[in-house]
Amino acid sequence: MWTEENNQLQATFKFSDFAEAFSFMTEVAFHAEKMNHHPNWSNVWNSVEIHLTTHDAGNTVTEKDRQLARTIDRIYAKFHS
Repeated sequence: MWTEENNQLQATFKFSDFAEAFSFMTEVAFHAEKMNHHPNWSNVWNSVEIHLTTHDAGNTVTEKDRQLARTIDRIYAKFHS
């Protein structure tokens, strides 16, 4: 699901509707805040596009990005179980 290009991890997540997409984003936001690592993301109706990179490391992909990506995948799985 995640691809790495242009020094970023990128993924798009689809949901049944806007409310479900927004619920997903809310849960991700709480985890990102705990990690002090915040995604670049956008939401259009039922779709959430996420880009992860570590600005402090010169805008490259680090273990912090991979850890947040794994957390996001676990959250997404809860919406599709």
